[in-house]
Amino acid sequence: MRHLSKSKKFGRIKGRRRSFISGLIHNLVMEGKMKTTVARAKEIKPRTEKLVTLGRRQTLASLRILNSRLPEKSASKMYYEIAPRYKDKKGGYLRIVKLMGARKRDAAFQVLIEFVK
Repeated sequence: MRHLSKSKKFGRIKGRRRSFISGLIHNLVMEGKMKTTVARAKEIKPRTEKLVTLGRRQTLASLRILNSRLPEKSASKMYYEIAPRYKDKKGGYLRIVKLMGARKRDAAFQVLIEFVK
């Protein structure tokens, strides 16, 4: 049986994996788009979309939850800039675009993950 196989482990223990994913989401929020591997993009897409949905509520509680899950800069950017853009959109805030070729050193396929305009 494949218990507890919902998410990728990325070769890290729980705390370091949580920090790693939080850092990826922080980079995505601050830059707006990011070039990364397929596995990483598929892992952060649903988590980031849930954070955008949380930010769309525009309540103090949602801001505090964002601050607990993200660094302060990216949480405030998510709450004040990104989430209001998607006030009327029901979902699908991110897009994953596959790029040509693989990375040289480990042959990992690259994708571009970005916020939909």
